[in-house]
Amino acid sequence: MVTAVRHLGPNWYATVMGTAVVATAGAGLPGGTPGLRTVCAAVWALSLLMLTVLVAARALHWRHHGDRARAQLLDPAVAPFHGCTAMAPLAVGGATLAVGRDWIGAGAAVPLGAVLFAVGTVLALTAAVAVQYLMAVRPQADRRPAVGQASPVWLLPLVAPMVSAAVGPLLVPHVPAGQPRETLLLACMALFGVSLLAVLLMLPLVFARLVTGGPLPLALTPTLFLVLGPLGQSTTAVGNVADAAPGAVPGATAEGFSALAVLYGVPVTGFALLWLCLATAHVVRARREGMRFTMTWWAFTFPVGTCVTGAETLSRHTGLVVFGGLAVLLYGLLLAGWAAAAAGTLRGLVSGALLAAPPPALSAPRSGTARTRSGAVR
Repeated sequence: MVTAVRHLGPNWYATVMGTAVVATAGAGLPGGTPGLRTVCAAVWALSLLMLTVLVAARALHWRHHGDRARAQLLDPAVAPFHGCTAMAPLAVGGATLAVGRDWIGAGAAVPLGAVLFAVGTVLALTAAVAVQYLMAVRPQADRRPAVGQASPVWLLPLVAPMVSAAVGPLLVPHVPAGQPRETLLLACMALFGVSLLAVLLMLPLVFARLVTGGPLPLALTPTLFLVLGPLGQSTTAVGNVADAAPGAVPGATAEGFSALAVLYGVPVTGFALLWLCLATAHVVRARREGMRFTMTWWAFTFPVGTCVTGAETLSRHTGLVVFGGLAVLLYGLLLAGWAAAAAGTLRGLVSGALLAAPPPALSAPRSGTARTRSGAVR
């Protein structure tokens, strides 16, 4: 077991995120499909088990392979995936509050969700600062990423606080009324701002790289779906804040949050759909050119799931059937992406390929592109 986890990277937390969002998104779909909530509760339980196992495995990794763990922090291809370390407990915490309570009761779900939210938020803010700092000051100048190597993976640590902003409002009704409740709600809006402004600084680099530098390497092409994460999650965040605002802030402020949920969410969802079409076109092209399964396929899950929850919030705040239909359509896409990623991961675990050492050509790269491939695949 100790040897098996030597090459276990933080990108594995994406499996937990992608599984948890299936439960959260499914629980919020309009229409109330019979039995769906029970299935979502089972998926939540699976995500909680996966998180527990992965945290234990990563603890073994740090204890017995500290050299490898520290190298991952300094590798520009791997370091951004530490954002997944924060988002995994947040995703499970959100699913606990949304659907896990059906099985364990609100008395257990709220404390568990609060602990996961607190841990995830601390990790999210740490990753948002530390990863950017390490990428800027690492001593190996030849390994410092260039603008032309910008990847959607760079968004991961920056979007983590946005996940906190979306999960936090679910806890607002469970804290004492008055200043504690208002403080938590406004803290979620502050987290929203931290992530949104940081993403707005980074996203132009990713888009410029795509337009001027040509298509991404085949193994990295699925990461284009990561751009959907901050778009869908920010729409979800403002919607959830608006849901929790009545009784937490003055009436006029609550009405303002409700208006923001629509005025912000609708145009951002429009851009998300445009990007979804663009990313899908790139993936179809890459698949035709021989793209095979790597762990980057998990990018088909959580980012799409945030778009589902974003559409669900717009459905609640506008009452328009079209947003409910969009949520159902995107949820079908999410299930397809999860099934493909989960099947590929299971095959890789059984064969041992996903936990094996990278080939020599990838473990000692001579270019930023090669390093990026290595970090994404492993």
